[in-house]
Amino acid sequence: MEARALWVLLLVLALGSSGRAEEYIGLLESQCAIPGSERVDCGYPAIGKEDCNNRGCCFDSKTPGVPWCFKPLQETECTF
Repeated sequence: MEARALWVLLLVLALGSSGRAEEYIGLLESQCAIPGSERVDCGYPAIGKEDCNNRGCCFDSKTPGVPWCFKPLQETECTF
């Protein structure tokens, strides 16, 4: 029984970790489409993609000289 539980756990972990590496965790891609000059830093020096995403922030290391870990655009709701 223990071996079966271990296999199920491994299967769940494998399925949970599959996916594109470029996806933002819990964020829409449009929320992270922010020009470098408008980015608000959300991390610390040398933060990695995983740690940045775990903070709920966007990560894009393609542009030098701007924050790579930055706050996403917030979706606003209209209330009447």
